[in-house]
Amino acid sequence: MATFLYRLGRLSFRRRALVAAVWAAVLVALGLGALTLSGQLSNSVTIPGTESQRAIDQLTEKFPQANAGGATARVVIEAPAGTTVTDAKGKAAVESLVGQLKTAPKVAVVVDPFQAQSISPDKRVALAQVSYGAKAYELTDGDRQALLDAASATRAAGFTVEFGGDAVQGIPETGATEGLGVAVAAVVLIITFGSLVAAGIPLLTALIGVGTGMGGIFLASGFLELNSNTPILALMIGLAVGIDYALFIVSRYRHELSLGRAPEEAAGRATGTAGSAVVFAGLTVIIALAGLTVIGIPFLGQMGVAAAVTVAVAVLIALTLLPAILGFAGHRVAGGRIRLRRKPVETTHGERWARFVARHRWPVLLVAVAGMAVVALPALGMQLGLPNDSTAAPESTQRKAYEIASRSFGEGSNGPLLVVVDTGASVNRQAALGQAAADIQKLPDVAAVTPPRVNQNGDTALLTVIPKSGPSSTQTEDLVAAIRAESGVLENATGAKLAVTGQTAANIDVSAKLSDAMLPYLALIVGLAFVLLMLVFRSVVVPLKATIGFLGSVAATFGAVVAVFQWGWLTDLLGVKSTGPIMSMLPILLIGVLFGLAMDYQVFLVTRMREEHVHGAEPQEAMVTGFRHGARVVVAAALIMISVFAGFVLAESALIQSIGFALAFGVLVDAFVVRMTLVPAVMSLLGRGAWWLPKWLDRILPDVDVEGEKLTKHLDAPGEDERELVGASR
Repeated sequence: MATFLYRLGRLSFRRRALVAAVWAAVLVALGLGALTLSGQLSNSVTIPGTESQRAIDQLTEKFPQANAGGATARVVIEAPAGTTVTDAKGKAAVESLVGQLKTAPKVAVVVDPFQAQSISPDKRVALAQVSYGAKAYELTDGDRQALLDAASATRAAGFTVEFGGDAVQGIPETGATEGLGVAVAAVVLIITFGSLVAAGIPLLTALIGVGTGMGGIFLASGFLELNSNTPILALMIGLAVGIDYALFIVSRYRHELSLGRAPEEAAGRATGTAGSAVVFAGLTVIIALAGLTVIGIPFLGQMGVAAAVTVAVAVLIALTLLPAILGFAGHRVAGGRIRLRRKPVETTHGERWARFVARHRWPVLLVAVAGMAVVALPALGMQLGLPNDSTAAPESTQRKAYEIASRSFGEGSNGPLLVVVDTGASVNRQAALGQAAADIQKLPDVAAVTPPRVNQNGDTALLTVIPKSGPSSTQTEDLVAAIRAESGVLENATGAKLAVTGQTAANIDVSAKLSDAMLPYLALIVGLAFVLLMLVFRSVVVPLKATIGFLGSVAATFGAVVAVFQWGWLTDLLGVKSTGPIMSMLPILLIGVLFGLAMDYQVFLVTRMREEHVHGAEPQEAMVTGFRHGARVVVAAALIMISVFAGFVLAESALIQSIGFALAFGVLVDAFVVRMTLVPAVMSLLGRGAWWLPKWLDRILPDVDVEGEKLTKHLDAPGEDERELVGASR
């Protein structure tokens, strides 16, 4: 592979105008396609096969008038102090608002608070329910604004009107948050290279890669239903790996130029050596992200595939467009240096750190492990869930509606459960409905059960159950399970069946499915890590150490996420506006993405140690030399990734904030604690034992030359003509 990449790098360098034109054409074509053919992104997180989704499908077929799959909005109307919503002025204001809501675009049904008797005990608050004939992601910003504008006259009359529900929730946006991360990445690159030209090239190629990936994703949204977080995850990962992969190749190109090689030869060697490591590193990220498809959760699979495609684009750009741009830049990549120190130093910080770790390996090892264990402790109390109005920003209308409704009707009013009763097999359908309502009313944590709504055929009915507890509470989860357990009893007695759905029940089902999938996915990733690293390093101990370190990084990151986003630590410092259960999809996403990034650093750092060991260096010197050569670039790459991910902590969406924080913290721990501290300590402690591999396994494992060592030896062989190699390999 290294020889092929060597030829590809030289070819791209020579045909740089053609390569640049091809990538420009691809970028323009995808951009135009995205502008003309893109569709609406979805904020739905339903999973086919769950009971809540089956109940929705049943209602869609037998009771379409219920609009069970459509968006909903809860409208909270609070009368001014000293008045009520039931006096003449209050009743007129509420009825006028209900009339205005009915005229809003795509609204199917508005339930009048007086007809539904949804008036608070003190008569000051009324609760109206709005049902749409379209799904939440099908609503435009204009539709949502029309809903909010319907309350203008009522508010002008002195009433407080707030809105909750998924109809009000728009598609999350990142704004300019990614720009901050890119700016910090630019500073890191300038410090690393000391050259504006060299620093600008990774940024340029990363932005082209992200633009290409985003264009493809938005073009695909015109033909597929994509989750609204799909492009955001792809943007995060694409920016980070795009900059990092270009950083590794540009660093090697500058090194080859410093040895006196011609620019074309330097580009070929950089692509053949560092490019080989980039291919392997990219494959680990791609496999980890694409592996999200095997856990049976469609929206997570979509997010994983989209991010994986963006990473694949970043790899292709690093192997083709980057050498072409180096062809345009030539020696200027090494020139124009910005002097950051007065004179060169003989011993680098990386070498001094490696020797310090080697001398104090046991204390360093124990302190690092103990620190990670302490940070991981909050993960024992992790509570998974999906966002609802209680986790919205404090100043948002959703949060205000939630608080007023909770104060006036109880927290359960914000998370009603829809119970679908199938009476098709019942002899006495009315009696079956009566028993279902009575049995549910007797369950703990039930505040109220509304009278049933029956479809035209009379074989399907819909009950609304108001819990006493909030939608994110364990009591509500237990209530959903208890109602579902009543289905068997009801069927034996009357022949009727019941199922629970609604947004609250759907969130509970999705969270349970994601929680159940986490351990199998983690096992898949750990097994994959072990096999891949065993191929690269031809060792059993190094992969074992790497995977254990990865698990430690994940545990520590989970602990930090719980401390910040569930417990509320450092929220003011980080700009986190609300706390609550951890997003159910976050742990699996974090495992997949962090695995790929952790393996990147493992490869870039330890391969040079292996190279020194193979060449006969003593174990301690092999570790120190390998660390000295890899530490500077790995530190720069980690700082860039941390900067890009941390920029998303400033986003408005709590999910985007938590993903950005988790990835930034995960990279911080994995790069600086695991790879830069634990790895040299363990390598120093194990010595030659780190490279142990059974002979029978050594014979059957393929030889993966990630660093392109064979290519380098071949090119540097006495009398070797580089042109002969290029010509013979065609």
